Amino acid sequence: MLSRALVLRVAEFPAFKRWIKHSSLTQGLIQRFIAGEDVDTAIAIAHQLNQEGFLVALDYLGEDTHRLEDAEQAACQYITLLERIAQSQVNSCISIKLTQLGLDLGYEIARKNLEKVLAAAQSLNNFVWIDMESSKHTQPILDLFCELYPRYPNSGTVLQSYLYRTPQDLERLIHLGARVRLVKGAYAEPKEVAYPDKKSVDHQFKVQMELLLEQGKEPAIATHDLRLINHAKQYAAELGLEKSQYEFQLLYGISRELQKQLLAEGYRTLIYVPYGEQWYPYFSRRLAERPANLYFILRSLFRK
Repeated sequence: MLSRALVLRVAEFPAFKRWIKHSSLTQGLIQRFIAGEDVDTAIAIAHQLNQEGFLVALDYLGEDTHRLEDAEQAACQYITLLERIAQSQVNSCISIKLTQLGLDLGYEIARKNLEKVLAAAQSLNNFVWIDMESSKHTQPILDLFCELYPRYPNSGTVLQSYLYRTPQDLERLIHLGARVRLVKGAYAEPKEVAYPDKKSVDHQFKVQMELLLEQGKEPAIATHDLRLINHAKQYAAELGLEKSQYEFQLLYGISRELQKQLLAEGYRTLIYVPYGEQWYPYFSRRLAERPANLYFILRSLFRK
C-alpha cells in the first residue's frame, strides 16, 4: 500500500502534474472531486445537493498566496461567492483557507482580508468555516480565529486529530464557544508533530469527537470512516443529543452512498464542495487519502 507521504511526493512531480491536468483519462476522476472551475457550476451543484436534502459548504480553491494583490482578489472572490449564494438562495456556507488570504505575507494582511469576508458573511446572514492547513500554520490560524470570533460568531474552524497539540487546541475552542469541524488531517506532517500511524490517529479522533459531542457547540464530525461515524451516532444517542444538534460533513464525490444513508437516517449532513482553477493541491490530497485512485491513474499511464 502506498503511504500518504509517498503519494503526495509523486503528485508534485512536474510531469505527473501536467499529465493529471491535461489527460483525457483523468478528467472523470477530477470532475468527481472538483465541482468545476467557475462559480456558476458550483452554485448549480450546490442547488442540486440542496434539492436532495444536503447542506453545503462551498470552497473557492486556493492556498499559499504570495502576492498581496492575489490575497486581496481571493477575499473579493469570496465576497462575490457570498453574494451569489444569497441571490441564488442556495443553502450553503463557505469554507476558506487563510494562506489564500495572505497569511504567509503577514498576520495583519490575512486579518484584514479575513475580516472583510466575515463582515460580508455576517451582513448576509451566512457562516464561514476557516480551514486548517499544515502544522506550521496552525498557531496563527487559531490565534486569528480566536481574535475575531467574539465580533464574528458566524464562524467556525477546523482541528486535525493527528496533531499532538490538538487536545489543548480543542479545549481552547470549546471554552471560546466556537463551532469546530474535526478531521483526521490530510497534510504530510513529520512524526515530531503528528501521529504517524492510522491506529493512533483514529484513537485520537474518537477521543476528541467524544469531547466535542459532550461539550462542543454543534460539532461537525468530518470523516468517511464508517466505524467512527457509527461510534458518533451511538455516543450522541447515549448523551441524549438530537440529530439536529451536530452534523456529519463529507467531501463532494466521496462515499456518495454513505452520504445518502446519513441523510435518509435523519442526520444533518453537509457536503464540502470545492471549485476553482487552483484545484490541484486539493486533488492531490484526495489522492493521498485514497491510494486506489492513484493506482488507477498509474495503470492508465501504461495502457496502450
